[in-house]
Amino acid sequence: MADAAVNRADDRADVILTGGRVFTGAGRPVTGQAVLIADGRILDIVPQASVEAHRGPATEVIDLNGALLSPGFQDAHIHPVGGGVELLQCSLADSADAAETVQRVAAYAAANPEGWILGGGWSMDHFPGGAPTRGLLDAVVGDRPVLVASRDHHSVWASTAAIRLAGLDARTPDPVDGRIEREADGFPAGTFHEGAGDLFDGVKPEIDDELAYAGLLRAQSELLALGITGWQDAMIGTVATMPPNLPAYRRALQEDTLIAHVRGAQWWVRDADAEQIAGMVERRDEFRRLGDYRFDLGTVKIMVDGVAENFTAAMKSPYLDAHGHETDNAGLSFIDPERLTAYVAELDRLGFQVHFHALGDRAVQEALDAVEAARAANGAGDGRHHLAHLQVVSEEDAARFAELGAVANLQALWACHETQLDELTLPFLHDELEARQYPFGDLVRAGARLAAGSDWPVSSADPLAAIHIAVNRVSPGSTDAPLGGAQQRLDLETAFAAYTSGSAYVNHRDHDTGTIAAGYRADLVVIEPDPFTLPVDRIHESTVVSTWVGGVPVYVRDAAPVPATA
Repeated sequence: MADAAVNRADDRADVILTGGRVFTGAGRPVTGQAVLIADGRILDIVPQASVEAHRGPATEVIDLNGALLSPGFQDAHIHPVGGGVELLQCSLADSADAAETVQRVAAYAAANPEGWILGGGWSMDHFPGGAPTRGLLDAVVGDRPVLVASRDHHSVWASTAAIRLAGLDARTPDPVDGRIEREADGFPAGTFHEGAGDLFDGVKPEIDDELAYAGLLRAQSELLALGITGWQDAMIGTVATMPPNLPAYRRALQEDTLIAHVRGAQWWVRDADAEQIAGMVERRDEFRRLGDYRFDLGTVKIMVDGVAENFTAAMKSPYLDAHGHETDNAGLSFIDPERLTAYVAELDRLGFQVHFHALGDRAVQEALDAVEAARAANGAGDGRHHLAHLQVVSEEDAARFAELGAVANLQALWACHETQLDELTLPFLHDELEARQYPFGDLVRAGARLAAGSDWPVSSADPLAAIHIAVNRVSPGSTDAPLGGAQQRLDLETAFAAYTSGSAYVNHRDHDTGTIAAGYRADLVVIEPDPFTLPVDRIHESTVVSTWVGGVPVYVRDAAPVPATA
């Protein structure tokens, strides 16, 4: 229980953090206060002048030297095992352009001369039309099979050898949930969008459990260094562009190497039906019987649509062609809306939280319709259903979040003008939709509850980088206008709350994390400079000094890495 730690024989602390402002999880940071830690939890918040009264012979007093103390960040939408495995494979993330991307493939191929080349992280905006060709890979790897996922994992890029091994040619039809980029004669050009990436499942090497486990531990180390002490894994299961991850979590619990706490969202197989729910219940209950606070499988992830860059995000109005004319494509609803409504109602009845990928405005409407129908069928419960991404949200649907108790799960790093948006998305949408891009301000004014996440490895997992964009709607150093207008900016307190107490709520961990208060776990992050003391256009200059889990430092800047033990 949240108040368990206050039942001590005395009020002496194991650790005292003093000398900096304290963001408690909501509102402005408090000043002149010290945080007392005992037995892994917050003992109290007291005036700094009274610190000596709580100091015992073994108490460690840490001077924050003006840094900000905050609850640990929680990422409400992330893919840690996939991100960690990509770092251990052919990692293309952060390549400056197409030439560097190809050079990284070549370097990896030279260092790993045998077998398939797997990995990911390439950016669509580095290639004409967002679709790299097989010839670019063939030129540097010859006849070796290559399959690398895009940064957003909605597309894969394949070499000719991989295409031929999969038995694909000009006669291969597009799957119902995807699209193959083609050359003039119909032969696959090298890029496969959405469900078309599944066409390689029968031939590509599987990521074994050992590599997946190594990926989880690598990811955990990266995330702790960013101040992230808990997350919602948005894809528990086996998916074309991600490694199977449940065995990795099971092993981490068994070997006591999972430091963070995790809410797992079981993957909804969209070409299956409601019969998969029984297995989800079984897996959820299996882990709950363990009684381990660090891991829960009480969420189901449903992909409602795709992404705008490859024209699979579900829109209320059709996409435009390169000349500004309407096409007959309004994107894909991966699940028929009537079936979606039935699935969500049953999941809600069984006590599951539903985590929706909803990017286009039609997808947002369909997800909210499903939540509304579930409430009508089952009554208002504690599902805390949430919609992630929310690139395009209509005004009328922004107003529905609060009334339905649906949480807006923001990936704020995307909410600014950048090449992928400006070249691959906005030119193909109706002009008025630029004002509806990531409408965070509208959601707040309509009373929506916010959470925040990164979608790493789709983009950086750094919460401070995302918070900077949420507050400015402009990337550091850019002279662009704020995306969607200044009215869509968040204030710094709201952005910090989304990444702490807001995500704790979504993760069903708001009873003991996400807030600095007596009885809560001492999962904390120390940040300098204090971002609340900086001009808003310099928030990105703040960095994590240390990360604490259960009152123990698990990351300290410039120190040796902390071993992966709980």
